[in-house]
Amino acid sequence: MTAIDIVRADITTLTVDAIVNAANNAMRGGGGVDGAIHRAGGPAIMRDCIVRFPDGLATGDAGYTTGGDLPARWVIHTVGPNFAAGQRDRSLLVSCYRRSLEVADELGATTVAFPLISAGVYGWPKDDAAAAAVETIRASRTRVSTVTLVAFNDALEELLRAAVESPER
Repeated sequence: MTAIDIVRADITTLTVDAIVNAANNAMRGGGGVDGAIHRAGGPAIMRDCIVRFPDGLATGDAGYTTGGDLPARWVIHTVGPNFAAGQRDRSLLVSCYRRSLEVADELGATTVAFPLISAGVYGWPKDDAAAAAVETIRASRTRVSTVTLVAFNDALEELLRAAVESPER
């Protein structure tokens, strides 16, 4: 079974095999976590995105690039649904976590750090986003030994801890 850790940190500073990027469909950088990863990882990530994703990436799917200058070897990019724009199919959010873990398995990554996908500017309700993350990670058959869920503030850290500790999940 995959262990789930919660940390309050800057995801770009974590020493894990792969970090997950909450990307947009164009795969050419953006704001939030996406912008932070591209800034910290340097131009190698963008070059790899252009080569690997010439037509972008579909919502709910995932793929990888180099980690560039990051401590992580790889960045697994996934495109979450934009709740604020009407994309409210929870199966797309679940697919982000499932597909990211599948990509991690393809890479041989055993430690992976995730942000809370779609819960920022895309507006997915944070409590449901946390539940979807925990439920999907626990249900996945993966060789990833440890998933770290990364919180950027105290409130999100508390929410993630509650989701992990909930007997329903």
